[in-house]
Amino acid sequence: MKKYALFLLLLLPACLFAQFGKDPIINLENFDKQRVHWGYFLGFNFYDFKFDYKTPQSDVLVEGTTGFNVGLVGNLRISEHLDLRFEPGLYYTQRNLRFPGFDNELDAVREVRATNIHFPLLVKFSSARIGNFRPYLVGGVSQTLNLSSNSKSKDDNLEQRFRVNPWSSNWEAGFGIDLYFEYFKFSPSIRGVFSFSDELKRDDDPASPWTSNIGGMYGRAVFVNFTFH
Repeated sequence: MKKYALFLLLLLPACLFAQFGKDPIINLENFDKQRVHWGYFLGFNFYDFKFDYKTPQSDVLVEGTTGFNVGLVGNLRISEHLDLRFEPGLYYTQRNLRFPGFDNELDAVREVRATNIHFPLLVKFSSARIGNFRPYLVGGVSQTLNLSSNSKSKDDNLEQRFRVNPWSSNWEAGFGIDLYFEYFKFSPSIRGVFSFSDELKRDDDPASPWTSNIGGMYGRAVFVNFTFH
């Protein structure tokens, strides 16, 4: 989370000096007065898991990788400082899980690949506009459909197949800045996503060494998106 926040902090001064110096010409002055407007985003993500255990044991280690995002933005203006946003997107990622207690690498490591269709409904709280930029906070709830869940597979970890539930429910919160250029609005943002539904589909064997001691497995992620309106 810290490295993504640092990345945004390093990126923003370059944009500000180029377009947002002292007494700038105001760009897109009436853009935010539209009742509805649309956009799209590109970005990257970092997914993780949080595990709850039935009895204390060595933790399952999660090795995350950086994935990428692409999606659409629909914005509904509620008031001068309040907007309702729908941001459906496609999120690709992979997590590698290392289970304790195995000497064999083939049994110890499981790949969890995800092709997620993410459906967030968000509320955006914007500050007053300052020249050509405007900070904002955003938060809300979301549903995620994992197209790579393997939930219908009859094979489980005994056959080296790790399964997760296809749907998860989340809450999310973040911040960003709207930057107004001559012909478009650019909005870099960072957002944390936290699942509150158990994503683990357990093995058929109730004594499975992979899933029997897991009380809950909850996804969490950091999204860094670059939105164009």
